[in-house]
Amino acid sequence: MLGGILVLLAVVMYWQSSRQEVTPEEYSAAMSQQVQAAAGGAPPAAPAAPRQAPVRIPAVALGSLGTAQPDPSDTGRDPFRFESAPPSGQRAVPASQGAAPAAPVLPAGPQEPPGPPPILLKFIGIAKQGEGRLYAVLRDDRGIYYGAEGDVVEGRYRILRVSADTVEVSYVDGRGRTNIPLSGGRP
Repeated sequence: MLGGILVLLAVVMYWQSSRQEVTPEEYSAAMSQQVQAAAGGAPPAAPAAPRQAPVRIPAVALGSLGTAQPDPSDTGRDPFRFESAPPSGQRAVPASQGAAPAAPVLPAGPQEPPGPPPILLKFIGIAKQGEGRLYAVLRDDRGIYYGAEGDVVEGRYRILRVSADTVEVSYVDGRGRTNIPLSGGRP
């Protein structure tokens, strides 16, 4: 068994040593010939000579690495802002070079805090109890609620007025006053 492995190893080594490798220069020349032939240039030439002497790669001139490079020019384009490009022939002038930057436009008066979120209750019907007291039947995604004028529903809404076709509701603190029309159970 050991003799078979040694014979196989000898065959592989012989095959590796007799194989001709293509140098990068030979490969590059062959590729450029194929490109010329595909582009309609001169017909492909005969295959390259078997093996050429390797081409020496020039040493890197380390002294040239220390020379100052020109700074990149500023075109005024900011890829992180959505703006139209300046008209052709004009170049955007950065704020640091040209005229003074424009002052930001501020609103005329003080900004008011945002209002309360909208009331998402639906008015789906009315119920009458006793001598005519009307109860509004309201619903939202979490359940069905009912209440008369002045009642607090779901712990955060106050019913202000109930009629046959609308109900007036606000938050308990009086903000967000809104009229909800009768939807009859429709969303």
